[in-house]
Amino acid sequence: MLSHQLSDPTLEQLVHGYATLASLVRPATIAPTIKDDPDDDGVLAAAVAARARLIVSGDRHLLTLGQVQGIAILTVRQAMEQLAQQP
Repeated sequence: MLSHQLSDPTLEQLVHGYATLASLVRPATIAPTIKDDPDDDGVLAAAVAARARLIVSGDRHLLTLGQVQGIAILTVRQAMEQLAQQP
């Protein structure tokens, strides 16, 4: 687990860094999409509401979709490769 690998100040900096990038949104109303794991629909609804460009996940149900409403769903590796190609 990540919290066991990082010192308290480092973990606090990491959380603060993410918090400065995050925005609270009210999840959009979407049609049920992932029948095998309906809780994953919450991730999709939040991404749609936030007008996200990308969902990074290791969840097989999400990854199987590939995209939702124009939002790409990628693994960490795929996302890192995509970011490395940007100028």
